[in-house]
Amino acid sequence: MPLRHLTARDQQLFWQYGRGPDAPVHEPLVHRAVERHAIVHPHAVAAEHHGATLTYGELDRYASVLAGRLVREGVRPGDHVGLFARRSIPMLVGLLAVLKAGAAYVPQDVGRTSPAQLARVVRATRTRVVLTQQEHAPRLQLPDGHRLIALDDPVPYQAGPLPVPPPHPDDGCCVRPAPGAPGRPPLLRLTHRNLTGLLLTEPGGLGIRPGDRVAQLLELSDEPAVWEILGCLTRGATLVVRGADPAATARTATVLIVTPAVLAGLDPAACPRVRAVAVVGEPCPRPLADRWSRRAALFHGRGPAGAALVTTMGRHDPAAERPTAGRPVPGTTVYVLDAGRRPLPIGETGEIWAGGDGVSAGRPGDETPDGRRHAPDPFLGAGRTMVRTGDLGRWTPDGRLEHLGRTDDPVSGRGTAGPVNGLRVA
Repeated sequence: MPLRHLTARDQQLFWQYGRGPDAPVHEPLVHRAVERHAIVHPHAVAAEHHGATLTYGELDRYASVLAGRLVREGVRPGDHVGLFARRSIPMLVGLLAVLKAGAAYVPQDVGRTSPAQLARVVRATRTRVVLTQQEHAPRLQLPDGHRLIALDDPVPYQAGPLPVPPPHPDDGCCVRPAPGAPGRPPLLRLTHRNLTGLLLTEPGGLGIRPGDRVAQLLELSDEPAVWEILGCLTRGATLVVRGADPAATARTATVLIVTPAVLAGLDPAACPRVRAVAVVGEPCPRPLADRWSRRAALFHGRGPAGAALVTTMGRHDPAAERPTAGRPVPGTTVYVLDAGRRPLPIGETGEIWAGGDGVSAGRPGDETPDGRRHAPDPFLGAGRTMVRTGDLGRWTPDGRLEHLGRTDDPVSGRGTAGPVNGLRVA
């Protein structure tokens, strides 16, 4: 038994603290959650950009037409379709169309990425069909047998039933090559199950509801942009796509999903309507979190890059001695393990691993960013896998997860160089 070395109390707390709550997910496929809003509230505004708006009914109709065209081009569930676009309403139509066709989109900002890098992404992801805007088409030199479709072309067909089987919840939604990896890089993959388990439950849903305005501030290729875009559209709110001035977009928003670097460029006093902020990616500096939490509910979110958007979330408490990453989100398990992958007692520092439905299943030994790997999950069993996050942490007595640095940091979470529970931190 993997827990037999722990006391009875720590065995109980291993599951009590480390397992996210059970929460029903009413729709296991991301695009079906968006379609629900198109049926119930077809005239509600799904997105706005530079004064133009798109309703949920229009978004669903245009995306269905484009999905039909993708299917006629041979796109099938499990395929990858390039979404090489700039922030725009057509970009959103293309994203939803790819999901409707059962494929996963490969996001790249076509205006900021070199043609050579775009070509490398096409090869690495085995993408055969690419969506872009007409003005950027000349930047894409695709190999023979590949197909380029302009998102802003006139729509030549009517929407109709898609003659393909629907995707499985474990099929990919969004796929990207790992940045900076040489040769054929490993692919970072988020599935329908990963996303719906976070976006359609709380706290990952951030209480987003029709009438909210979610700012779309991040680059399309940034992993948290998935949360911005689909976190909004699966909940029936309005996505406010930024133009040249991110602060102007944030001023009209009620919800922000941002990295610390983006949040640092915004003034909370100039964003009086913002009621919720989720900070994801790197840890949020304490002064920045304190400043924003005086005006809005600020949530820290942490997760292994490329394997999950977040695995833990917690609301920032300015009065707390030390900020924490909160608790596991629904459907996710989080473990603090020593170098031998054995669970540590509550309060001891070790390496954080994550598993469950919120984490993309990889094959044991699969590379993930920064040397992280998937491994068999001995706690869930049944062929499940867990992923090394590369973060050091420990459980607080009340069951919140403290992040204490990285295993590759020169200083451990205890403030002294050297190993922690057999883990190399120097």
